[in-house]
Amino acid sequence: MSEERSLNFLEEIVEKDLAEKKHDGRVLTRFPPEPNGYLHIGHAKSICLNFGLAQEYNGKTNLRFDDTNPVTEDTEYVESIKEDVKWLGFNWAEELYTSDYFDQLYDYAVTLISKGLAYVDDSTSEEIAAQKGNPSEPGTPSPYRERSVEENHRLFAEMKAGKYKDGEKVLRAKIDMASPNMHMRDPIIYRIKHAHHHRTGDKWCIYPMYDFAHGQSDSIEQITHSICTLEFVPHRPLYDWLIDKLEIFPSRQYEFARLNMNYTVMSKRKLLQLVNEGFVESWDDPRMPTISGLRRRGYTPASIREFCERIGIQKRENIIDVSLLEFCIREDLNKTSWRRMAVLDPIKMVITNYPEGQVEVLEGENNPEVEGGEGSRELPFSHELWIEREDFMENPPKKFFRLGPGLSTRLKHAYIVTCNDFVKDANGNVTEIHCTYAPNSKSGNDTSGINVKGTIHWVSVQHAKTAEVRLYERLFKVENPANEEGDFKDYINPESLQIIKQAYIEPALANDFNPEHRFQFIRKGYFVLDKDSTPEQLVFNRTVTLKDSWAKEVKKG
Repeated sequence: MSEERSLNFLEEIVEKDLAEKKHDGRVLTRFPPEPNGYLHIGHAKSICLNFGLAQEYNGKTNLRFDDTNPVTEDTEYVESIKEDVKWLGFNWAEELYTSDYFDQLYDYAVTLISKGLAYVDDSTSEEIAAQKGNPSEPGTPSPYRERSVEENHRLFAEMKAGKYKDGEKVLRAKIDMASPNMHMRDPIIYRIKHAHHHRTGDKWCIYPMYDFAHGQSDSIEQITHSICTLEFVPHRPLYDWLIDKLEIFPSRQYEFARLNMNYTVMSKRKLLQLVNEGFVESWDDPRMPTISGLRRRGYTPASIREFCERIGIQKRENIIDVSLLEFCIREDLNKTSWRRMAVLDPIKMVITNYPEGQVEVLEGENNPEVEGGEGSRELPFSHELWIEREDFMENPPKKFFRLGPGLSTRLKHAYIVTCNDFVKDANGNVTEIHCTYAPNSKSGNDTSGINVKGTIHWVSVQHAKTAEVRLYERLFKVENPANEEGDFKDYINPESLQIIKQAYIEPALANDFNPEHRFQFIRKGYFVLDKDSTPEQLVFNRTVTLKDSWAKEVKKG
């Protein structure tokens, strides 16, 4: 029997709530992204958590866009977020927007004013920051804190009507300027922004702050478990205070540790810099940690869900090794990708005892990891082949089991060959390798009795097709670029992308123009067709190498 998985702390909370018949036995979560950028792998963890938790307990999840800042938001980001969530394999109960609740949130603010719990403040942002004091000293009340309820109603209505400029006035909650929690020192709950909103147009020129809109939106939707990352722990008292004072549905906030991963950055602001300053091609550049970038690179939804499951749910911040993500995609692709042969750094091999003009059609299974191999494909074999330059050495060391003078190796799905000679150009570079083959050593029917330890891949020169191949490595050369001195962009890995303009590929690979198919280029890694491809010019992205070679490189230093 398999060992039973222990519950994480959120599952324990949900099970306790269900046992106590809290919220009438309902489980309703929400995923609330701000549409100001593309989602990244950290959001994938939150998506898997919110949707997964609800699914586990026969509940539902809303997709709610936190669109309270019209300056940074765009419908492009809304559509990309919806695509990412669907691609990961999840469906939301309702598609909602905080902007759906602007009228109701405005009424809530009016209620707080009526109760003497909110006031309009004319102080500048610098003055408000000074009034708040610091964690070891209490703040000082704003000179506008004791405005009458009537005056606050009038001023807030005038703010809504567009009478004042940006920054001229704000609405603050009246809580406690001596609170040890800085978030409780009369936080701003509304500010003026004369900006066009992607959904409400120019209807509003005042917008709620996140801390005000968040809990109230949860309450309006009757969210039972509002799951946030750890940086929102000090915000929870304000979340609870607002719900309590407004006497509305008591949603409850719970916090977990966000996903931090080495050799990358997770800040949307930093990712936007990389895009805007041309360090990467776009938000979906395959080096980016965005979900769209990972998708373009060839990652599968299953591999990302497995990664999120393996890292679990913690209450303490930590940094996850990107090698675990790479392990998850290797495990998935090893079972699902079709094997193909591609030569990335070619050198010509001539089989001197194989008749010129003769073509033999060999057979190779599509996936040896699956029973039956998922069928097979035809491999044309001829007098001249392309092989990898690294598979030949003029002066090979011991235990080199590929080709060199007098050395023998097997050609994948084909014959055993022995190197007899090679040709150099005027600069001393090897340009051609001459070999002989053993006719009775054919794979699957070998009666030669020759024992070789190596196997190399190849492509027939006569039948080879060409493709561009993009080899991706980690975007940064240090583990935590955000913590290094100076600009984080100074630590970008200059070798994060290598483009091979003309690689030689077997015909079966050239004929498969399906962007959903994943391939293992034998001995080279896992690859996927890029969106830049055309039927005339294929472009392949390397998803990941066959083994974790990065750790060795780092160790070498």
